[in-house]
Amino acid sequence: MKQKSKRRGSEIENISPNSRTRRIVMVAFPDAQIIDITGPLEVFGRAARLLTEERGWHVPAYTVEIAATKAGALTTSSGIRVIADRSIAQVRGPIDTILVAGGRGTTTALRDRAMIEWLRGSMRRTRRICSVCTGAFLLAEAGLLDGLSATTHWRQCDRLAANYPAVSVETDPIFVRAGKIFTSAGVTAGIDLALALLEDDHGRDVALAVARELVMFLRRPGGQSQFSVQLSTQQADREPIRDLQRWVADHLGADLSVEALARRAAMSPRNFARVFIREVGVTPGTYVENLRVEAARRRLEESVDGVDWIASACGFGTRESMRRAFIRTLHVPPSAYRSRFNQKLSA
Repeated sequence: MKQKSKRRGSEIENISPNSRTRRIVMVAFPDAQIIDITGPLEVFGRAARLLTEERGWHVPAYTVEIAATKAGALTTSSGIRVIADRSIAQVRGPIDTILVAGGRGTTTALRDRAMIEWLRGSMRRTRRICSVCTGAFLLAEAGLLDGLSATTHWRQCDRLAANYPAVSVETDPIFVRAGKIFTSAGVTAGIDLALALLEDDHGRDVALAVARELVMFLRRPGGQSQFSVQLSTQQADREPIRDLQRWVADHLGADLSVEALARRAAMSPRNFARVFIREVGVTPGTYVENLRVEAARRRLEESVDGVDWIASACGFGTRESMRRAFIRTLHVPPSAYRSRFNQKLSA
């Protein structure tokens, strides 16, 4: 079947004959994280407006609704109230996508057997089921993650793995897809997941247009790490070491050997190395290398700068040194990392 065309000014826009509305249901509960709810729904809402107002769709691409055990107002963990359009018992008919919020109220929601049974029974009538942050615990409680890979907020990954040993928990990715089940990491990762789902539905062009509207600097693919070196290592208690950590992050091209860092901290190299490991949890060399890799990752993702220039700017000296560091920490060389994650070069 040929696509119909609609003329707007001097442009001819293609209108898909298969334009249809996809139903998005967000499952919420008291003390849920409000961004887990509103972030993903804003992606789908903006996409619907974009496709009708600028791409000539005659029906909304998405409808969004919030469902809870009981219809009506519920208070999120921030104290802001949202309205559940209907109770989960009133959600009838086919659903395209179910999203389950997370947040501090997840612990109580796990005891809500009506919600857990509803999630379990929704598998047959739903194209895909997704969780944001600790919403993964609700999917796991419903048995939907058994035998699958999943993720959640990095602080809760160990607890998810301990409580649900049938789930293969991945601690690093922003989101994980396992068939029709999607799980995402903390808070804003729900927006990244929603953008990825939008791209699956309507292509990169639409997803990037929505990302620009949301002033998302970069759509992070699911394979990227959900936290930075500064988050994954502890900040030192001692002021000199803490100040040094901040300085190192801003001077990655400097001499960052143990001897040079020890001089800056006014300590002997041996004592400095011992104190740094105790305060930060890793050796100075590992900390510096991880910061340099993280900085190089960002440049590989966001720029078209040459690999040699990036290696020099981030303090590796040579591209071969950077390649070895990438393989040690990310298990891929810089060229493969860039080809996977740089949107500018792959567009």
